[in-house]
Amino acid sequence: MHRPEPNFNVAAQVIKQAEQNPGNTAIIFEGKTTTYGEFATRVRKQAGLLRSRGVCVGDRVGFLGFNQPGFIETMFATISLGAVFVPLNFRLTGEELAFIIGDAGVHSLVVDPELTDVIDSVRDRLPCHHYFAVERTRPGYDCLEQAMQETDAAPEIASSSAHDTLLIMYTSGTTGLPKGAMLTHGNIVWNNVNANLAFGAKNTDVLLTAAPLFHIGGLNVMTISAFQMGSPLVLLRHFEPEAVLQAIERYKVSHMFGAPAMFLFMSQHPAFSNTDLSSIDILIVGAAPCPESLISLYGERGISFCQGYGLTETSPFASFLGPQRCLEKLGSAGLPPVHTDIRIVDGSNSPVAALERGEICIKGPNIMKGYWNRPDATANAIDGLGWFHSGDVGYLDEEGYLYICDRLKDMVISGGENVYPAEVESVLFEHSAIAEVAVIGLPDDKWGEAVTAVAALVPDADLSLEELRSFAETKLARYKLPLRLHVVDALPRNPAGKVLKFQLRESLA
Repeated sequence: MHRPEPNFNVAAQVIKQAEQNPGNTAIIFEGKTTTYGEFATRVRKQAGLLRSRGVCVGDRVGFLGFNQPGFIETMFATISLGAVFVPLNFRLTGEELAFIIGDAGVHSLVVDPELTDVIDSVRDRLPCHHYFAVERTRPGYDCLEQAMQETDAAPEIASSSAHDTLLIMYTSGTTGLPKGAMLTHGNIVWNNVNANLAFGAKNTDVLLTAAPLFHIGGLNVMTISAFQMGSPLVLLRHFEPEAVLQAIERYKVSHMFGAPAMFLFMSQHPAFSNTDLSSIDILIVGAAPCPESLISLYGERGISFCQGYGLTETSPFASFLGPQRCLEKLGSAGLPPVHTDIRIVDGSNSPVAALERGEICIKGPNIMKGYWNRPDATANAIDGLGWFHSGDVGYLDEEGYLYICDRLKDMVISGGENVYPAEVESVLFEHSAIAEVAVIGLPDDKWGEAVTAVAALVPDADLSLEELRSFAETKLARYKLPLRLHVVDALPRNPAGKVLKFQLRESLA
């Protein structure tokens, strides 16, 4: 008996939610509410527009812009045609964007009107057939809004398998050229199954997204799953601590994803103490370890953190640490979710014992299909048994809880000893004068590399290297203590909130 294959197209799941609950709130953005019925109509209209301009199954459609409903509409319109969505980082230069757009072979490009100049600076080198500007007309760009109104809606959603590519998301490229991770419909679906089994989800949850949507954390920790569940999404154009606090109170937000730095900046805002946060069910934190002081600070308000570890290539969740054991397992990234496995391997790709450090490897249906046009990089990242090699150093404790030590490339070798910056940073962060800190290795004639602390201080604070070493010497071996201290106004971060250590090394070396 022949059984038809299920349609794994994520857009089909979202459109079905809209058909069943057309009056429910889909998006709240800058004071305007869009229902699921209205959202589905706009997605179908834009899909009809893209198809009329020649977008076919497998073609790539790019979006360059700040957080806005148009980003999400373009994504679902693209994938409803069986095409592939390419989110673009609005912080990149024209040269950087030209490489990514050319590498992906973007057929049609949707651009925020504020960002058309950066595209125009390299437009003569781009492969795009069509250019659209969101909401407004720009020279050389069709107005997306007007063009949608003049086009018939696409009546059907393309049928997609779990293995078909949904989006190509380019890694941040902190070293070398960025690579496009091909994430499939199955990757997205299974990631969100994992997440929902870990911390639950229902369509009455109110989710808030302030992290940038072009990053996997902003896009698929909660945003896509909100539409799969039929939940309301409060969307902010940019992250601003006061705006987030106001939105939480006004819209009774229950869930939010962010990097630790985002929650830190919220807690440091004068409005934090007087904002009603009672609606918060859980805050999901990723991109870096969450310090105990931050967990305790929010805990005093009755708010729990669910910490996660993952990468673009894992869609992103590879492990969770729920609020039940977040203090008992402080510093841990938790356990792998139901449908994903983790192991730690040595240099010969053999598993190591509990508590022994090695490279973190992940396996499951949330692992990317591979890197776009980079079979060599794919083969280096995913071994013959299907394990994705993360490039992160970590270990599993006796209960299987994962601890992240550092990136392989960020490890400092001082006097022949391996120093893992995250361990040192965790101790230094406890100093009352330090607002944020990063530890890097800088060339040193005596030690090979000098353990170097780069710190931004709280207002009106002073800190000397001797004071910092004295503070940390009871908690760290002497070879781990900073040999140098550089005080800066702020640490450079990528859109995911991760400190750009290669920039620090280049500027201070």
